Amino acid sequence: MRLVQMRAYEGRNIYSHYPVVAMLVDLGRHDGHKSSEIPGFNSLLLQALPGLAGHHCATGRPGGFLRRLEDGTFLGHVIEHVALELQSLAGWSVVYGRTRQAAQAGTYNVVFECGSPAGGREAGRRAVEIVRAAAAGRQSDVARHLEAIRKAAEADVFGPSTAALVAEAQRRGIPVRRFGTAGLLVLGSGSRQRRLWATVTSRTSCPAVDLAGDKVLTKEVLSQAGLPVPPGRLVAGRREALKALAELGPPVVVKPATGNQGRGVSLGLSTPAEVRTAFGLAAAFGSKVLVERHIPGRHYRLLVVGGRLVAAAERLPAAVTGDGRRTVRELVDEVNRDPRRGEGHDRPLTRITIDPVAVLTLSRQGLAPDSVPEAGRTVILRENANLSTGGTARDVTGEVHQANASLAARAARLIGLDVAGIDIVTPDISRPLGPAGGAIIEVNASPGLRMHLHPTEGTPRAVAGPILDSLFEGSEREPRPAWLRRGPWGAAPGRIPIVAVTGTNGKTTVCRLVAHILATAGLTVGLASTDGAWVAGERVAAGDCAGPRTAAALLNDPAVEAAVLETARGGLIRDGLAFDRCDVGLITNVSHDHEGQDGLERLEDVAYVKALVIESVASDGQAILNADDPFVHGLADRASGEVVYFSRTPGNLVVKKHLVGGGRAVYLAGDGVVAERAGRQVTVVSLGEVPLVLGGLLSFQVENVVAAVAASWTLGVPLGTIRRALRTFGRPGRSYESNPGRFQVHRLPRGPVVVLDYGHNQAAYAEALAAARRLARGDLVAVIGAPGDRRDEHLVEMGRLAARGADRLLIKEDVDTRGRARGEVASLFLRGVLDTGFPEARVEVVLDERSAVERAISRARPGDWVLVFFEKAGPLLEVLTGLGARPVHPARLGSDRPPVPGRAKTRRAVASGRGSGVPPLNVESGGPLGT
Repeated sequence: MRLVQMRAYEGRNIYSHYPVVAMLVDLGRHDGHKSSEIPGFNSLLLQALPGLAGHHCATGRPGGFLRRLEDGTFLGHVIEHVALELQSLAGWSVVYGRTRQAAQAGTYNVVFECGSPAGGREAGRRAVEIVRAAAAGRQSDVARHLEAIRKAAEADVFGPSTAALVAEAQRRGIPVRRFGTAGLLVLGSGSRQRRLWATVTSRTSCPAVDLAGDKVLTKEVLSQAGLPVPPGRLVAGRREALKALAELGPPVVVKPATGNQGRGVSLGLSTPAEVRTAFGLAAAFGSKVLVERHIPGRHYRLLVVGGRLVAAAERLPAAVTGDGRRTVRELVDEVNRDPRRGEGHDRPLTRITIDPVAVLTLSRQGLAPDSVPEAGRTVILRENANLSTGGTARDVTGEVHQANASLAARAARLIGLDVAGIDIVTPDISRPLGPAGGAIIEVNASPGLRMHLHPTEGTPRAVAGPILDSLFEGSEREPRPAWLRRGPWGAAPGRIPIVAVTGTNGKTTVCRLVAHILATAGLTVGLASTDGAWVAGERVAAGDCAGPRTAAALLNDPAVEAAVLETARGGLIRDGLAFDRCDVGLITNVSHDHEGQDGLERLEDVAYVKALVIESVASDGQAILNADDPFVHGLADRASGEVVYFSRTPGNLVVKKHLVGGGRAVYLAGDGVVAERAGRQVTVVSLGEVPLVLGGLLSFQVENVVAAVAASWTLGVPLGTIRRALRTFGRPGRSYESNPGRFQVHRLPRGPVVVLDYGHNQAAYAEALAAARRLARGDLVAVIGAPGDRRDEHLVEMGRLAARGADRLLIKEDVDTRGRARGEVASLFLRGVLDTGFPEARVEVVLDERSAVERAISRARPGDWVLVFFEKAGPLLEVLTGLGARPVHPARLGSDRPPVPGRAKTRRAVASGRGSGVPPLNVESGGPLGT
């Protein structure tokens, strides 16, 4: 039994809308053996993890899994439940799991919910180990496994302060993303985001943080404003420290001038020996050391957010109580067993350590770590009261005198902090500092929230809310177009419009169209596609950017006011989604392409994966579905939000039924793209106005335009803006628009027209060949090939389609053969070509793509069209540029010279599709090419 593969998903994914771990487990010799058939297996397992007896499993009732164990269940299913139980014991509430047999014999896909990606992965590994041990008749040390899981989780589990802020943001519907394992958080997306690093916010200035970190300068600023601070001075050595003791008079405090969290701080020092020792401790944390007069009283932390007091706590130093039997060290160990205590800031309390400061504090009480204090004696381990050194806290928010609250707010304002922890020492916080005495001893730029969220005594305070209120204050008044302010993003803090597009064909073009429409509407758009990523029309990344990493990068970009994200199958399967929800989720179509990959065997499997996009639509968003594609409109029940259909087929029955039921749709009616709702029809644009579609000759582009109109209309973009954008889309040289991926047309001087098309499946081949067949004035020469990871029968069928649509063929291969032998893809294409009876003399095999294109161009004559299904456009564009080719705007294709006499098929035969072997297009008369 072994773990073959493991992946953790942090967001929505194809298995769940919550974080999960997906494992591929090889059961080896245990495959086919049920739990009831392995001697002693069930008893060993339940002895190690008795909580398994309460798991529900499929019955929906406690004890359901126990019954499955007794009746007999396969070990992959057992691993799933063990992983869940281990996480439950580690402190996470997780319940979801699913196990299915994988394609390879003896292997199982085991999926289970996780409370932490790193902790979940470790729980999966340990679950396999525990089940393997039980199957071999061995007991497992569960405590050891749990410790490993908790340790692994420390890498990505938020501490109490950050966790509270994240939970509050999520409660408000604000998306949260994290940079790596650091504490830097992005709350919201794009231009409406805010950032947090612990309690330092994007509104906290760098000078304010630096000022608060300099204790001497902070005291000077506060003192100049008349706020009480303890007198003191910087010292450069022990001699100067002793001189400061003499000047200030005992007792004094010695601390690093730039330290934090109470490290290296010694209080109440009265003798030269104590000061000398304390100086050495402070100097270990910084070159500058501060000696101050000791202020007697209790230690308080006042939390100021946005200029007002929101919480206050009395901080109590780390201490233990003697019992007359155990040493101080043993008493500390006992206190540290409290599950609320952890290392650093990862739990409500911090473990107490016996370090040199603690030893000094003990010595001043006449004790040492191995001393046994009498019963009932309180032993102080630290004189400073920081939680980070093991202290505790008592909530005193209701006790703070208004004068002290105002004093703290003014201190934060003077330093320039939006969130500040003001440390005050005074005998009684319920009395003003003046009469009661006391002083502000520190101002903290990144105050911890633990003492307010989890006080040892008193009422917990929900301090995350005021911090987020302050952080997003005024966001609803940010300048935005009127139509956008009226949308759901107008009041929602941190939200920008997100359009996610998936499907088999047309994704990239639809994304470019929507991005252009939103840019025309005045927004700075972030676009991710298979051809790169852009912000405001500037390319920021090259290559295939249709995955969640690029999507996250765009959503993290503060310039982006709207995001249009192509969402490809591979990224959905490997990593899930980069966003928690989108405003528009669109599926273009589902057709033969990726079956046989990533466990997707049927079109239904492909549709299931792509449906994740429409499942992620916000409740007030729209799922845009292709009514012409039964695989797509069949997903309507899985969509979240409002379903809006689009169709290029006049009279589509799905659309008609939807409209009768009060729904919305965008469809083709005659020459117009019509948007309809509640019986009101509006023609958004006519096909003759949209250069991209050649008056309807490029039917696949018609579908893309109709889809883009549906997405933009439902977002609230004014129809006039949509019309204006569609009229201007595709102008050569205009950022991402000039390379639409599909049907890029170039004219060679005194030579053929060359079309570069990224089609790489049967549907794309059929559409592109049909369009080129209609447009070609002479012969149609096709350079064909496809990725090697497609199924054999799909490659053969693409060969057949090419043979039926073209007059001459050149078969090439991609550089990346995707695991196939060189020449294997070409052989399959050739088989399909020859199956149709295509003349062998009119087909050649030239494996190198560039060479094949150069050969096709050299043999073509004026009036011929060369259609290239390319892998890499860059090298081919270099060839065309070298030959003097120029890109042709679609609107100008209608001005071609008359057909070369005797060379082209009749217009009637072309329009009907006869002689081409490809389905006829739905072409309206009177387009740019005439009839």
